[in-house]
Amino acid sequence: MIKGNLPNKMDKKVSIIIPVKKINDYIKESLKFINKLNYEKNLIEVIILPDEKENFSDKFPFTLKIIETGPVYPGIKRDIGYKNSTGEIIAFIDDDVYPSENWLLSAVKIFEKDENIGAIGGPAITPPSDSYFQKVSGFIYSSFLGGGNYSYRYLPQKARQVDDYPSCNLIIRKDVLDKINGFNTEFWPGEDTVICLKIIKNLKMKIFYDPNVLVYHHRRKFPAGHLNQVKSYGLHRGYFVKKFPETSFRLSYFFPSLFVLYLLSLLVVLPFIKGLFYLIWLLPFLFYIIFLIIDGIRFYKYLPFVMVGIFITHIFYGVYFIKGLLAKRLKEETENK
Repeated sequence: MIKGNLPNKMDKKVSIIIPVKKINDYIKESLKFINKLNYEKNLIEVIILPDEKENFSDKFPFTLKIIETGPVYPGIKRDIGYKNSTGEIIAFIDDDVYPSENWLLSAVKIFEKDENIGAIGGPAITPPSDSYFQKVSGFIYSSFLGGGNYSYRYLPQKARQVDDYPSCNLIIRKDVLDKINGFNTEFWPGEDTVICLKIIKNLKMKIFYDPNVLVYHHRRKFPAGHLNQVKSYGLHRGYFVKKFPETSFRLSYFFPSLFVLYLLSLLVVLPFIKGLFYLIWLLPFLFYIIFLIIDGIRFYKYLPFVMVGIFITHIFYGVYFIKGLLAKRLKEETENK
């Protein structure tokens, strides 16, 4: 936790970078909340990066730039945005994210107190306005079994130092980006893993998580949108175990795949064993169901979908993690789209 007296006045200019395919309703919502930020508007610059040139008729008290990028990956868009920015602090969010009132103020205060903090992240919680099945997706990610050790990314929890953080809410010093040449990658998702590793490994700087650096993140609907996202997460994390083992070769990432292999063993082994051995082999799955029910009860209005969703999420992530682990190559920095 950052300690000491925090400065009362912030004079750091901040550039908010938002990659997007095209201007959408979520972007318009985000701009309205950026306008409500507890931060001097003349110190805020917003850069939106759509594929094609678009006009924006609304006027805001902060600087708004729209830069056409063509159909490139989000990491490339973010690099284009930061290289065209004038801020000392670069705040990256996704197009389906909007900030809480003290989002920037909280982050800049932390930067002011510790020069060795290169980047800051905070929770991206599910907005109350999301639909029923968007909330199901959010509850899966924030649940004990669904989010595991990483549920702090989806719910406000205690401040801590981290080494890998999602780019949907990642705030970085501009001079840090200059030193590491930005994201410089076509990995997507996973561009955040690449840049975070550069910060902690190449620059030996810290990444800090603070619950007050909070944004709201609209979820993809369960099941289709949610599971497509999970598949991509699993595939890239499995590949990153080999590519970036410093932050990806961790037992927690292997658990869903081990669970899938265990379920397959049930189909193979159970028909051939009886009595005590049958019970012993089945016991882990029974415990899993118990924990699934306990976890789901917290979301009682969504219980059946959250319970089923957590189970299916583990299956999808586990299968695609193995696929990524076995992949010889995924799209990397040196490849063209």
